[in-house]
Amino acid sequence: MAPKKPPCLPSLLLPLLTLLLPQADTRSFIVDRENDRFLLDGAPFRYVSGSLHYFRVPRVLWADRLLKMRMSGLNAVQFYVPWNYHEPEPGVYNFNGSRDLTAFLNEASIADLLVILRPGPYICAEWEMGGLPAWLLQKPEIQLRTSDPDFLAAVDSWFKVLLPKLYPWLYHNGGNIISIQVENEYGSYKACDFTYMRHLAGLFRALLGDRILLFTTDGPEGLKCGSLQGLYTTVDFGPADNMTEIFALLRKYEPHGPLVNSEYYTGWLDYWGQNHSTRSISAVTKGLENMLKLGASVNMYMFHGGTNFGYWNGADEKGRFLPITTSYDYDAPISEAGDPTPKLFALRNVISKDGYLLSFLDILCPHGPIRSILPMTFEAVKQDHGFMLYRTYLTHTVSEPTQLWVPNNGVHDRAYVMVDGVFQGVLERNMKHQLFLMGKMGAKLDILLENMGRLSFGSNSSDFKGLLEPPVLGQTVLTQWLMFPLKVDKLVKWWFPLPLLRSSHPRAPSGPTFYSTTFSILGEGGDTFLFLPGWTKGQVWINGFNLGRYWTRQGPQQTLYVPRPLLFSRGALNKITLLELENVPSEPQIQFLDRPILNSTLHKTYIYSLSADTQSPSEPMELSGH
Repeated sequence: MAPKKPPCLPSLLLPLLTLLLPQADTRSFIVDRENDRFLLDGAPFRYVSGSLHYFRVPRVLWADRLLKMRMSGLNAVQFYVPWNYHEPEPGVYNFNGSRDLTAFLNEASIADLLVILRPGPYICAEWEMGGLPAWLLQKPEIQLRTSDPDFLAAVDSWFKVLLPKLYPWLYHNGGNIISIQVENEYGSYKACDFTYMRHLAGLFRALLGDRILLFTTDGPEGLKCGSLQGLYTTVDFGPADNMTEIFALLRKYEPHGPLVNSEYYTGWLDYWGQNHSTRSISAVTKGLENMLKLGASVNMYMFHGGTNFGYWNGADEKGRFLPITTSYDYDAPISEAGDPTPKLFALRNVISKDGYLLSFLDILCPHGPIRSILPMTFEAVKQDHGFMLYRTYLTHTVSEPTQLWVPNNGVHDRAYVMVDGVFQGVLERNMKHQLFLMGKMGAKLDILLENMGRLSFGSNSSDFKGLLEPPVLGQTVLTQWLMFPLKVDKLVKWWFPLPLLRSSHPRAPSGPTFYSTTFSILGEGGDTFLFLPGWTKGQVWINGFNLGRYWTRQGPQQTLYVPRPLLFSRGALNKITLLELENVPSEPQIQFLDRPILNSTLHKTYIYSLSADTQSPSEPMELSGH
């Protein structure tokens, strides 16, 4: 949300609180054309967004709808700004009540959603006159959406009011708006007036600066007239369209950068006198899954449609006049009444199915791996703490179970071994683990090394971390290593792209996997203690703050202390992220206790399930303090 003065807190708590707050001068959202991706604060990023229109939802329900979107796995919300909703008469502006755009941006921020904004001036959206004010037609000769001086004068006047309101909410200024669309599907309009588009682009730059990402959106047939040099080109299409052909066409206009579908249609609008439009769940989920496999960023239109209250419905001309119904349900994942639908749960499963650590190497190690014939230590690659992944490939087929071992106690400190992504087991410092592997020639061998803490007493020798000796498979010394120093804390704190709820019960053992969910608490509460029943070993973060290691299986410590200032209260969303290194319980859950379990079993619990089968948002929890 926009920068505000921090509350008056005891001085000892301020350093802790500042760890949770983003620093505006370090924030950026840019296109990395060299690697065909977005970068959020310098790290690879992909958004999975949904459209929701604040002007189709009563203000009192904004928070509910946005929370349901976030709980569905989205990390962004896309919405239009209808000009005619805010300037009912020339020079008369209304940003109050349900028109309070700043309040909606704030609600999106509370829900932990980034914003993709589409301010027009034309928005379509099946809204009255596509968002353009009807009073423009008081000049009968006016040429809408062109460089007609009368139209440009009205647009300039409007944007000089609107855009300064948005400026503090731009991402690099500490807000949540990461990108802004110029016009809307202009290539589908008959005018094809590039002077008009260049005027708008210049106006946006003059009022918003050079750092905000500006983009255009068009259907495949509209890219020729809708795209403009200096604006990032995106496309829109639905599940019935040929994704491969459309993205190939997009590459003619935007050869490098991330693929973006700005309107992936989850349903469709209704006309009076016709049947209610629907889109099948299987078609919508399959199309989304295919785009996510390509690494594309996607906005689902609509994720919640809402209602055309009053006189605000638009109309189409398709051989005859077709006015649009009052309901804008759109067969969207969240119904007109705000209820989750089977389509929502199916889409959530697509979004959340991939949480394995190996799936995020490009984000965890944005600068790529370090190559070496023999493995290098943490210190040699300037990785002080945490984790590093070592990768090599089998040079011959190993058809019988063959021991993997590291000479001279060379595992410092704990190694999690995977072959072609399948978890095999653990090697540990000073422990006689027996680990046997099989694999075909060319199979990928990954060894995730955990630094468990350097010696602080009892030794005068340097405590290097990582693989201190090359591993041996049978009698073969393994060489030609790729080393990935992992920036896990940065990922979790600022850029973790999606809540990663499993779509099915994980296989046992699951290996290094991220899990994340959100929760809210009632009132102010107090300090609490996090208990992870059935979990094995890993690291846990709350609201980006690294609480530390858990090792439930090992003990004696069973809980982690959660200081009260780490938690957001009064219904705001808190995010918990776990990196489970070995095996998660079949029904993962977290519990908050009113006292620790160190050697105690007497405790009061508040339970929150992380199961992907949960089909409703959690109820807020009341945490007792002391």
